[in-house]
Amino acid sequence: MFENNLLDSFVDLVSYPEVFVIRKVLSCLLPAVAVVALCTSTWAKDCGACGGGCAGGCEGAVSSCGGCGDAGAACGTKTVYQKQYVTEMKTVTCTEYTNETRERTYTVNKRVPRTEEKTRTVTVQVPETRTKTVNYTVNKNVTETKTAEYTVQVPYTEEVEQTYTVMTPVKEEKTATYTVMVPKQEEKTATYTVMVPYTEEVEQTYTVMTPVKEEKTSTYTVKVPYTEEVEQTYTVMTPVKEEKTATYTVMVPYTEEKVSTYTVKVPYTEQVEQKYTVNVPYTEEVQSTRKVQKRVAVQGTKTVQVRGGHWATEQVEVPGGTDACGCPCPPKVCCKRVWVPTCETKEVPVTSYQCITEEVPCTHTVTKCRQEERTRMVNVSKCRDEERTRTHTVTKCRPEERTRTYTVTKCVPETKTRKVSVTKHKDEERTRTYTVTKCVPETKTRKVSVTKCKAEERTRTYTVTTCVPEERTRTYTVTKCVPETKTRKVSVTKCKTETRTREYQVTKCVPETMTKEVSYTVMVPQQKEEKYSVTVYDCVPETKTATYTVRVPHQVTKEVPVKKCVMVAVEVPCGAAGSAGACGGAAGGCGEASACGSCGDSSAAACDSCGGRRRGCRRCCK
Repeated sequence: MFENNLLDSFVDLVSYPEVFVIRKVLSCLLPAVAVVALCTSTWAKDCGACGGGCAGGCEGAVSSCGGCGDAGAACGTKTVYQKQYVTEMKTVTCTEYTNETRERTYTVNKRVPRTEEKTRTVTVQVPETRTKTVNYTVNKNVTETKTAEYTVQVPYTEEVEQTYTVMTPVKEEKTATYTVMVPKQEEKTATYTVMVPYTEEVEQTYTVMTPVKEEKTSTYTVKVPYTEEVEQTYTVMTPVKEEKTATYTVMVPYTEEKVSTYTVKVPYTEQVEQKYTVNVPYTEEVQSTRKVQKRVAVQGTKTVQVRGGHWATEQVEVPGGTDACGCPCPPKVCCKRVWVPTCETKEVPVTSYQCITEEVPCTHTVTKCRQEERTRMVNVSKCRDEERTRTHTVTKCRPEERTRTYTVTKCVPETKTRKVSVTKHKDEERTRTYTVTKCVPETKTRKVSVTKCKAEERTRTYTVTTCVPEERTRTYTVTKCVPETKTRKVSVTKCKTETRTREYQVTKCVPETMTKEVSYTVMVPQQKEEKYSVTVYDCVPETKTATYTVRVPHQVTKEVPVKKCVMVAVEVPCGAAGSAGACGGAAGGCGEASACGSCGDSSAAACDSCGGRRRGCRRCCK
């Protein structure tokens, strides 16, 4: 258990890439150190002093140990092993990277232009004149007589009974209700307060509404009807027949030959110098940068939990048992070593690697193209305008004026007069007298006794005049105009429809088909071979050398400080605290011999109380 704890604490402390090598070395060394620490215990020496007396019983043990009283003096000093950390330099092999420049060869394809001549077939449009017979239509004028029916409105006079309305005045008496305010006096009793101890008369002014009657005259307008004969003018439409002569234009056709000029597009071929642009490649070296990743060591720390501990000595009381004679031995105190584990947090330096991107300048070749203008002769088909003449017949129409006579019936307005009775109204102003009662305010004075200082209620009676509304009626005459229907005979001119016929001439255009020969030009395609130049690019491989950087690993030996746990022997006096149990049987005098027994059966009990692991009893009990 001690070896494993010590190994774990050391491995947690040292966290380097070479921890596997260190672990392997320590796993071989630590068992040997533990065996040496166990074998150099002083309990074996103390037990050996008493070991010779075990054969002779308890007395021999006492004589050899020097008696129970001198047990403390015989112990002297004792060697104790303590844990101590020692820093040692450890040689460690680690891997480092260095930049190494190398060269590589790569192939680049270049485009090299070359001109080739090729032959192609071109279709050319050649003009060819042909003739064809064309049908065309000519319109000829044909005169035709037609009969048409038309309608005429013939006027006639007819007497018609007409109904008309006359407003007749009628007088009517009506009764109207109106409201008059009639004054009324009323006695009322009022309560007032008088102040005692003295009375004072005060003149008080009050207003009374006194009714006053007043006569008023109003003017109103009445519509008074009267009859009057009025001369009325009216218009009658009298039909009148009239003959008229009209002039109209007729389009008479005639034929005329005309010579017309027309333009024909005659094609021809012409060589034209044409400019064209060619991309000529060239090579150019360009300076640029490229990104390179490097691994850089970064020193840092990390927190590590270190598992350690220390040995502590515990005192255990063991019963003495009995000796060979059957005498009970007193109990003895034995020392027991116990491992107390600890856990500590420490900061440990750590080396980590980070990737850093750097821009490195580099030169590379770029293929570019420059534009170059060149000229070539190209056949271009053009057309020139050529004027030609042709004779053709044209049908035209000339205007010719003609006359015709027709009868027109017109309605001529004729003004006539007649006398008509008309009822009219004239405005007539009339007057009427009516009585109006008004309430006029009148100020009066009175003496009132006012008592001061003492409140005393008294009553008084006073007269109040109020106006009470009273409904009255009156009769008045109203003249109304009542509509009255009457009849009269009136002469009315009406028109009746009459159908008549007339003859007229119509000129029609009759289509007639004729033929003629027409010349026309047709573009006939012809195949023709011509040569033209083509620029062809050939790919030519070219070998180039480029430089690049490689990170090469190599092994480096370094001295690394390592903390190591070492057990160091320390001389401790036997009487010191924590070493009392080291003497074992020294405290008990003969108890050592009795604890170990006289090599009889009682020694087994003593050794069993230690669990068989007490260092002082190891030699005695074996």
